[in-house]
Amino acid sequence: MTTNGMAAGPGRPPHPVAEAAYVAIRRVGKSYGSLKGAVHALDGIDLDIRGGEFVSILGPSGCGKSTLLKCIAGLEKPTSGQIDIQGKPLNGPPDRLGMVFQRDVLLDWRTVLDNVLITAEFAHIPTASVRERALQLLWRFGLKGYEDRHPWELSGGMRQRAAICRALLCDPDLLLMDEPFGALDAMTRDDLNLELARIWQDTRKTVAFVTHGIAEAIFLSDRVVMMDRNPGRIIEVIDIDLPRPRHLAIRETSEFAHYVGHIRQLFTSLGLLKDG
Repeated sequence: MTTNGMAAGPGRPPHPVAEAAYVAIRRVGKSYGSLKGAVHALDGIDLDIRGGEFVSILGPSGCGKSTLLKCIAGLEKPTSGQIDIQGKPLNGPPDRLGMVFQRDVLLDWRTVLDNVLITAEFAHIPTASVRERALQLLWRFGLKGYEDRHPWELSGGMRQRAAICRALLCDPDLLLMDEPFGALDAMTRDDLNLELARIWQDTRKTVAFVTHGIAEAIFLSDRVVMMDRNPGRIIEVIDIDLPRPRHLAIRETSEFAHYVGHIRQLFTSLGLLKDG
């Protein structure tokens, strides 16, 4: 296991990610005003996310994971520091961005297909030109036959699948995901982890994925960024040197258990997990 860099060895992806940073975060801080004084959500965040890399951001509630993701998305402006996307200072949402939120945010009065196509409408792309892609995405995520249903007719897992399809419709280069599977049952979560891993394996999009789940972060990622709170800051970056493509059985290996143990031990030392 190494930190702050890609590990060498047989676990490296067969097509290494580019070394240049797609997202460069430099000394980023974020504070909010309140009647009781400023709340410091982030402090001194330094991180590079390389092109084609899958990075998970892991930490306890209140550590600023979602705030950091919103800053990368251009939805929040840092109080200090700077974020560059492909070498250019970020000023609003970047081009070719896809985002999946904690809640699916589907529109109940639109069909599932029309909810997916809304991404094209916002991008001023004729929906007819991407309708076939929307259908293919829905079928890939197990929603064939539900295209003309409405969100209120779907389960939570199905709604989140539709939300992922919506984010992928315009083939984004950068995909930001804010705890998209947090409210799902374990089996549905496993299924979506596998499908997301396959999508990444096929497309090598640059992904930043916020999660509370240690095993989920390890399974999906090239690197895991661990954060602490008060204020939110990075305490360690861990390279995940496991072979790809990954299957759920990898979670039963000693190598996987080693990563889980290391992260748990670190969180325990910070008082974020109880030992025993």
